[in-house]
Parts: sequence; structure tokens; C-alpha cells
Amino acid sequence: MRYKTFGKTGEKVSEICLGTWVLGGQQFGSVTEDDAIAAVHAMIDNGVNIIDTAPIYASGGSETILGKALKGSWRKKVFLITKFGSEFVDPNDSSKGTVKDSSRKNMLKSIEASLKRLQTDYIDGYLMHWDDRVGTPIEETIACMKELKKAGKVRFLGMSNLEQELADRLLEGGVLDIVQYPHNMVDRGKEELLHHYAAAGCGTMGYASLGGGILTGQFREIPTFGPGDMRGSFYKPMFTEPGFSQIQALLRVMDRIAAEHNATDAQVAINWSLAHDYMSTVLTGVRSPAEAKENCAAAAWELTGDEMSALDEAIGRIHIY
Repeated sequence: MRYKTFGKTGEKVSEICLGTWVLGGQQFGSVTEDDAIAAVHAMIDNGVNIIDTAPIYASGGSETILGKALKGSWRKKVFLITKFGSEFVDPNDSSKGTVKDSSRKNMLKSIEASLKRLQTDYIDGYLMHWDDRVGTPIEETIACMKELKKAGKVRFLGMSNLEQELADRLLEGGVLDIVQYPHNMVDRGKEELLHHYAAAGCGTMGYASLGGGILTGQFREIPTFGPGDMRGSFYKPMFTEPGFSQIQALLRVMDRIAAEHNATDAQVAINWSLAHDYMSTVLTGVRSPAEAKENCAAAAWELTGDEMSALDEAIGRIHIY
């Protein structure tokens, strides 16, 4: 495993981060609790020391599983990140949409619920998940973020998915240590912002590094997903035409490069993200110890300049975002 300094936090974190949206078996197909916990332990055993979650993932299920997985000495081994401000209207029916509330009242409620589910008394990184949609002044959110840090409930602060104008308000307010945006071969729309905040001293995180699974090479025909599966909504452009066929052409290039390294397409995708110097750590989701070992093994080798050029050429022909 390789490690980088996580921006102004000063922490050394693994270049591969465990992303836990798939845990809980609610939005990315089924996964058992035992397999999920084993996958978490396998990531840590293979050098991963940073984990990302959120209350909305499996309606609290992801945090609950992590709480069980990190009991005892496991907790001290990781930099644990969770978020606030985004929840399902109905925890049992994601089709009813979300509410995005970053008010002080909701933040205080959310942090206590997360601490309880995660079975910890502090969070290493606490991120504003999305922009507020209920009319909360950003000054109120910033003040509460500082309040939680002063109380010792969180160590570092940041955001995920905010547009620059709002994110810069957090930076000016002194609560932007960490930034998180989608970043993968297909979705490169936030590269400039990642550059910008890395230059400002923030720790940077790229999520969706495997494109909801399509960059693993697992899907060679358009799949049908069940109701509430995020691959049929959040990642829909990748799993429908014309995006699906465009990505298949990229996968054929990835297949060739993977074979040359005795590797997998997932490892090629992870390596491509790791090759960008503005990226501190790349999120990968896993549902089993085997997937954990596969993803972590990506850090054992690097793409050549010619391979990066071949991938970027293929990527340049994809136009779905």
C-alpha cells in the first residue's frame, strides 16, 4: 500500500480508501453482514487506513455495519469519515427521494445518531454531504461544524459534492480540510475543483472510482437492476446507451493493459485515478474479502506513460457527462 499526507490534516492515509455505499445490501445488490465485516477487515489488513461512509448509505445500515466491524482495536487503525445533511425522506423507500438539511438542529441530531451507529465517541472527518435545500444559511452550518469540532466530536471538517461558490465559503470559514468529488475514467467533471482544493491544502478524495462497478469489466451486456438500485439511477448514464457502448470500447483497452500486468480491469481503473497528483485517496467499494484484496493489490504497480496515453485516448471518446 502507498500513503500520502492528507492535506492540511497532516494525517498519512492510504491511497486507497474503503467506500461503504455498497455495505448494508440496500442500494447495490445484496451483501451479507458477515461478508461486509470480513471485507472491512480485509481492507485494513491489506493496508487501508481510511474509511468513508454516510448516514444515507443503506439508511444507516452502512454505519451500523462499520460500527460492528470497527469494535475494539480496529477503530484506532483507521481515519473514519462520515457525513451530514442528506437523508432519505422514507428510510424504507429510496424512491421517495431525499431531504438535504444542514441546519444546526439536524446536524446535532445527525452526529449523535452516527456516533451511536458507529460505536465511537469521535469522527475523524465530518463532511457536509450535499448543498442544503431547506433554506439554512451557510453561516449556521459553518458555526455548527466549528461547534462540533470544539466539543471533540469531530477532528476535521469538509464537504462532498458542493459547487465551488459554496465550497469556497467553507474554505473561508475555516472548515474545509477535506473535499470529496466523483472522479473516474468516465466522469472527470470535477478535476478542476480537485486541482483547486488540493492547491489550497485540502485532502482530496475521489469517489465512484469504479463507476458503480462498470469499470470492473463485470458488465458486458446492459443489466437490469431492481428498484432502488443506485446503478439504475445515480449511475444510469453508464448503464444505458449511448454511454454503455462507449464504455465497452474503453474496457477493451483496459482488458489489454490488465493482461499485460496480470491484473484486472478494476485495478487498471484504480491505478488510473491514483496517477493524478491532485488526488490524495481513491474510494473503492467492496462486498467480500476477495474484492478487498483485488482492489488493494492495485497499489502494488503503476501504469506506464504509454498506457496512460492509451487510456486517455479511449476516455476522450466517451461523452456522457
